[in-house]
Amino acid sequence: MTTPQITLTPAESQAPGNLAAQLAGLAERRGWVDRAAFHQGHRAWTHGEVHTLAARAAGVLAGHGVRPGDRVLLALPDGIAWVTTFLAVARLGAVAVLVNPELPAAEHAFMAHDTGAVLCVTGPGLEDRFADRACLGADQLVALTSVAEPADACPVDAHTPLYVQYTSGTTGRPKGVVHGHGDPKAYHDLIGRRLLRITQDDVTLSVSKLYFAYGFGNAFVFPLFSGSSAVLVDRRPAPAAVDELVARHRVTLLYSVPSAYAALVADRGSGHEACFGSVRAAVSAGEGLPDGLGGQVTELLGAPVLEQIGSTEAGHAFCANSFDHNAPGTVGRPVPGFEVELRDRAGCPVEEGAEGELWVRGPTVTPGYLNRPEETERTLVGGWLATHDRAVRQPNGAYRHLGRTDDLEMVGGITVSPLEVEAVLRLHPAVREVAVAAVTDGRGVGRLRAFVVPVAPLTAGLEDDLVGLAREHLAAFKVPRSVSFVPSLPRTPTGKLRRHLVRQGAW
Repeated sequence: MTTPQITLTPAESQAPGNLAAQLAGLAERRGWVDRAAFHQGHRAWTHGEVHTLAARAAGVLAGHGVRPGDRVLLALPDGIAWVTTFLAVARLGAVAVLVNPELPAAEHAFMAHDTGAVLCVTGPGLEDRFADRACLGADQLVALTSVAEPADACPVDAHTPLYVQYTSGTTGRPKGVVHGHGDPKAYHDLIGRRLLRITQDDVTLSVSKLYFAYGFGNAFVFPLFSGSSAVLVDRRPAPAAVDELVARHRVTLLYSVPSAYAALVADRGSGHEACFGSVRAAVSAGEGLPDGLGGQVTELLGAPVLEQIGSTEAGHAFCANSFDHNAPGTVGRPVPGFEVELRDRAGCPVEEGAEGELWVRGPTVTPGYLNRPEETERTLVGGWLATHDRAVRQPNGAYRHLGRTDDLEMVGGITVSPLEVEAVLRLHPAVREVAVAAVTDGRGVGRLRAFVVPVAPLTAGLEDDLVGLAREHLAAFKVPRSVSFVPSLPRTPTGKLRRHLVRQGAW
């Protein structure tokens, strides 16, 4: 397909801070307009097509009343509609609210209310969740885009809010994290170009989705700023599907989480090693890489594993391994432009070689949480972000991650509040006490398990009942994979739960 050349309007040339205008101009200047930007199924979209569609989608959104500063909620699976809708929102100077479309209805309703979204763009079957405000189905938006006039880019600066992503705190209450128009370019320049050496010839596959910080950088920001392309999949692919996608698209950069890498390794008996000849690096983040797994992945893929750590608040990685400095078993050195300190509970720097909490300062750290001034004040102090991650600095300058300082679990690269899961399981009358933790299985991967002190006597079928209850009230990634019935839970003399013992699965 021949792609129309992108013509920059006077408004675009006067809006250099607008992300959509930046990317459209970059594609034009670098000659990327006819290069593939995204692949999905057996279809590819060029950089030129993406920016043309986004400009027209912006015209549709403007016709639905979206104005600069308005918040537009995106409850969409990964796909070209997600990409063009995000760019359309950015083009108008509005703020995209990125949410996981698989969340329960109550969480979607909370996020729409919390942000005051003026419009919700949704995937199939989700429109009824946002009946109290204007809603536009993705299919309807695509149809209208095909006949719409393009909208000009709104002038903004680097600090103008661009998007909001939600994370969970220790109580499980979602918090909206704000990032500006200047942040994505920094993600690319500091991580994509400098550490990962991404060029226009790279092809990306990210298991993490676009509505998460990790996936947003990997599969949206990096391709559009580098002229490369990304393979989009609306659901997490099974190992066999990863094989097929990598082989078909000649993927060069694979981004995933330890649990998915462990599944690939476990499936290696299928003789799929030949599929990965194009891969030049496997990036791992979202949770700690279990000992030994990185070596197994390297053996399978024939490529180095580059582990990193980041957060929604930082936008992407703040510590990362690279081709120049790769220290297996660590999350790497601070990303260029970032400062990292290890502090004790009082907020004072720890001695060299001692364990501490990671505090981070850098160009993309959020200015704060949406509508949460007190939590912003606690977490952001003098420009420094308290990550609640524990680590120790190695002699080579890399940091070894030791887990979280708060009551959060990482499962499949996604943060889960055990308190939220426990609250649901306690609804069952046969549950006396319950504790939930990510327990390492035989492959070294964390799986969510519920430890239940039942009301005597233990009834048959209780495990199935509890899992069913969780599925009814929680997102799929928050549902325990198993239930263990125990006589008691480990507690301190003052009655506090010893979560570190729960995670070990034995006491």
